[in-house]
Amino acid sequence: MGDETLCSSDQDALPEPGQKSKKPSKKTKRRVQPKQVKTKSQEARAPIAEGIRLFALAGRPTKAQFVKVYGPQGHKRIGAQRAEAGVDVEHFQEALKAKF
Repeated sequence: MGDETLCSSDQDALPEPGQKSKKPSKKTKRRVQPKQVKTKSQEARAPIAEGIRLFALAGRPTKAQFVKVYGPQGHKRIGAQRAEAGVDVEHFQEALKAKF
């Protein structure tokens, strides 16, 4: 009973010592399609450009500086609302110096 014989299909599945298994290889490679660049219209780019301009005008503040001047809820306001609250973009650096 110690010697168990394998049926012929099991013997075919086992590789000979020192040889690789005879599993079917998957040689099909996926073709990588190039990513499509999404171009934005002039209408979409205008507000983005304006936001970047205002960010540069404010001296490119860090998140900590922004919270220091406008408070923890300042990011929820738009630029006009922040200006009405007391600090506009042109005077951000002055307000920051006053807070320190």
